[in-house]
Amino acid sequence: MADEGGDGDKLVAQPPTDLGKSLRCCVPCRLVKTFEQFYEQGCENCPFLEMEGDRERVFDCTTSEFKGMVSVVDPTSSWCAKWLHLRKAVPGCYALSVSAELPQHIEDILDNRGIKWRQPDM
Repeated sequence: MADEGGDGDKLVAQPPTDLGKSLRCCVPCRLVKTFEQFYEQGCENCPFLEMEGDRERVFDCTTSEFKGMVSVVDPTSSWCAKWLHLRKAVPGCYALSVSAELPQHIEDILDNRGIKWRQPDM
């Protein structure tokens, strides 16, 4: 999921700029940002979902139905990242659990990439 940029800097997801009702969670990877951040930057873990600049795609791939949030600074050494299966994710803020269904065309994208995402667990 995470990769390094050309200048050697690791990719990092910006933390949410607002902690109000505009928070959304990427359903496949549980990254938490505001709607506008997903619209402007997409999902750093799931760039193949092509959310950047596409409001409908942001609505299809994210949800406001999640519980809890944790910040992960170093996914490779964090016990929390290990517990949440985020070892390959970028540093960022993540939901502890998410309850959402994805549209079939988004499920097809994940299936074609061999990505297993968790069913709702709330």
